[in-house]
Formats: sequence, C-alpha cells, structure tokens
Amino acid sequence: MLPKYQGRYQAHPVGYWQDEFSVAKTIGLDCIEFILDFNDAEINPLIKDGGVDELQSIIDTSGVGVKTICADYFMEAPLHVSDETAAATSLDMLHVLLDNAAKLGVSDVVIPCVDQSSLRSDEEAAKFIQVLQPLADKLEKLSINLSLETDLNPEGFYSLLKKFDSPRVTVNYDIGNSAALNYDPVEELQAYGNRITDIHIKDRVSGGGPVTLGEGNADFDKFFTALADYRYQGPFIMQAYRDDEGVEIFKKQLAWIKPYIEQYASKLGS
Repeated sequence: MLPKYQGRYQAHPVGYWQDEFSVAKTIGLDCIEFILDFNDAEINPLIKDGGVDELQSIIDTSGVGVKTICADYFMEAPLHVSDETAAATSLDMLHVLLDNAAKLGVSDVVIPCVDQSSLRSDEEAAKFIQVLQPLADKLEKLSINLSLETDLNPEGFYSLLKKFDSPRVTVNYDIGNSAALNYDPVEELQAYGNRITDIHIKDRVSGGGPVTLGEGNADFDKFFTALADYRYQGPFIMQAYRDDEGVEIFKKQLAWIKPYIEQYASKLGS
C-alpha cells in the first residue's frame, strides 16, 4: 500500500513502514502481514531493541493488527542450508522472531521454501525437518504456527507435512503461485486443506509472474468453492500485483476480491 522501497517488489519499507497502518485503517483492513527481510533485518521492528514496543503502540493506535509474519529472511538464509554455521545463524534468528512474534499475539510465521530456498532434494527436505522438529514444544507454548509456503506438488507437500510431529507446522496457500505452477486447487486442498492457516491472495500467469487479480490463470471460483469444505477461518492476505505506488492498484484489486471473500464468509455462517 506504500511506494516501493528501493524499487523492490516486495520488501519491508524501512523508514516509513509506520505509514502503512494509517493507510490500511483508511481502506478498512483489520491486519497487515509484516515482512522480515534478510536485508536490514537488524533494524526491522520485529528484531531490533524496542521495535516490538513501537510496533505494538502503532497497532493499538491504528486498530490494525499484525496476525501473521512473512519471514522472507529465510529465502536468503534457508534453515536447511548445508553450511552448518549459516544454518545455526538462521535458526537463532527464527528463535528471536518467534519470541517477539508471541509478544504481538501473532498466529502464523510464514516460512518460504520457494525459489532459492526450495526443497530441491530429499536430503534438503530431511535437513529442513531435522531443524524444525525440535521447535514443536516452543510453537505449542507460544501458540504460533510455522506456516510453510512451498512449490511442492500436492502429494509432495502432503508427504512433507506427515513427517512433522507437530500440528503447529501448517500450510500457507498462495493462490497465484499455485496457478503459476499449474496445480489444481481442488487436488491441493484434498491433500492438505485442513492444514492451511494463512492464505495469500495473488494471481499469476502459468509459468510467469504476478498480474492484476482476474487477469492470470488462478481459478478463484474453483478455489473458494472448494475452500468452503474445509471451513477455513484464518486471514486472507493481499499479496496481489503492485505497481511503484501501491495504494490505488491495491484498492482496485481489494474491491475485485471482496465479493469472493464475502460470499465465502456467508457460507461459513450458514
């Protein structure tokens, strides 16, 4: 909803992130999914000293909450990297992030396993599981989900989830990313629909990048119809196409997707 930070498509807007809460309030949103980038992580309010207090103050003033965090940090510094020192540093960062997220009442921390952090082999998947398994008790104590975003096919993602003992390891479903990979939303939901705790609203063309909602290959009718069977009650996060300025195209796409969400909500109420 703000102008791009340093021309980057998706990034925490260092120095003016506070402004997004007042914009969100004006638009009528009730929450923002905060981002933790690898770059400048030490000055992100989720990590820096006093940052959580500042963030909580702005949440209280605006009435716009932070329920979820997109931890893009782990795209650049994967938890399953073969370098043991680098992996330990990433795990330390995850512990700090979880502790601070709990202070804000965050329900989900999204861990991206896509692009450079994809789980490309059985060995990488095994390392990923090995790193996260010991966090089960902590996740339960803090009431936080680690919501995994992967590019695995439905069968592969389901197989990965089965290897975790904790129900706190859940799914972040990105409508646009699945469309770009030519996955069938019905097959995906049949595999792990009851494990989804965070949904990203996005549209992409098959094999390509993001486009304005409704102009890509995402089948929103099919997805929302199927989703109703799983009684999903988590947040819908707008990760839709953006331009350099952000807010006007955001409002246009929010108006486009609202009827789907309202219709879905009415089904839950029935």
